[in-house]
Order: sequence, then structure tokens, then C-alpha cells
Amino acid sequence: MMALFIVLWLLNTKPPVREAIAGYFRDPSGTAGKSGSSHSGAGESLTVSQDNVNELKSKLEKALQQMPKFEQLKNQVDITVTTEGLRIELMETASGTFFDLGKPSPNEDGRDLLITLAEQLGGVPNKVSIEGHTDSKPYTGNGEYSNWELSADRANAARRLMQKNGLRDDQVSQVRGFADQKLRKPEEPLDASNRRISIIVHYLERAKQDTEEKAAGETKPSPAHEEEKAAGSEKKRE
Repeated sequence: MMALFIVLWLLNTKPPVREAIAGYFRDPSGTAGKSGSSHSGAGESLTVSQDNVNELKSKLEKALQQMPKFEQLKNQVDITVTTEGLRIELMETASGTFFDLGKPSPNEDGRDLLITLAEQLGGVPNKVSIEGHTDSKPYTGNGEYSNWELSADRANAARRLMQKNGLRDDQVSQVRGFADQKLRKPEEPLDASNRRISIIVHYLERAKQDTEEKAAGETKPSPAHEEEKAAGSEKKRE
């Protein structure tokens, strides 16, 4: 009866209402038209693991190459496969590339590149970490604001922008500011390339393995249970 009632009600609603209801059932999450959803991006139907990480690397490189100004920026972008996942580094030049000197918010080139990455990475189920780094030159200006604050503020600015343009709200696992404690070139602490934003797409295997081990532990009979079972079998034989 309830189904019949719903059908009769739908027949008497206006076309826009019927279309809205139909749209909901076609895409309940409402993300079909959003960047980074499962309908777009390099990560569509791709779970990044150590076995296929180079596939994501290749797709990201192709997407970045489509950017109008990427030819001018390509030497400042480094995408490498590491033990923790796929690391994407946006490195500064002496005059600033993705962030203007001393500023916590990305400039136009930085926004364009971060948005492109967000659109591509939003489709993968993997967690993402975002890091901010500086060189060893002390921050000049307000004495209460240092490279620690600058590196953390830049990482958070990147996170906010990427989550608005593709990354899911629950996809970012960590945002960290390291100041000059993890230099890209330790032998050249003042080199501009030490100032960078790092985006790490983490592998999933560890989480999957932990889940499987936990499930196995929950289903495995305890020693006491095994002893009770053995005692019961012995009693039946008697």
C-alpha cells in the first residue's frame, strides 16, 4: 500500500519535483557533478598501493601537463614514489613560485596547481597528508611569528583550498608544519627549494592488513574456549 501511495503521489507532483527525486536516486550522495568525485579525476576506481602507485603518478603528471603555465612551473614540481606513498612536492624559487615571499596563502600559480591536484586526488580512497617546510632563514617581521607558524599556515592554506576543490573532508589525515627541520637540501639550508609544500598520498595496505588481523583476532577461539571444547569431547566419549 505504501508503494502504491508513493506512485500516486509522484504522478500528481510537478515535473521539476519528479526530476529532483529521480536525481536523488541516481546520485544519493549528490557528488556526481563535483570535482574529485568518483565520476572524475585520475583516481577514479583506483586504490593506490605499492603495486600500482606509478599509475597514479603517470595520471597526475598528464593532468598537470594540461595546465596552461605548467611549462614554466614543471621544474618546481617533483613527484616521487616513496616507502610511505606518492610524494608530491611544490618547491619555491628565490622569488617565490607557489607562495609569495613570507605569505601564508598560495598565489595564483599555487592555487591553480593545488586545485588541479585536488581534482585528481579526490577520487582515490587513500588518505592524504599535507606538510609545510621552510628554509633556515629566520622569518622577518612580527617577533611572535616564525618559520614554524609560516610552514603550518601554508600547509593549512593548501588543505583548505584542496578540500574546497576535490579532496573529501575525511581524506586529509594530517597537516604538519616542520619549519626547517626536514630540509630538502640539508647541505644548503638557505636554498629556496627547501621552502615547499609536500602532499603525500598514503598506501592502503597497512590499514587493510590491520583490519584483517583485527578481524582474525575476533574470530579466533580463545585458549579457554578450546580447552572447554576438548573437555566436552572427552566427556562424550566416556
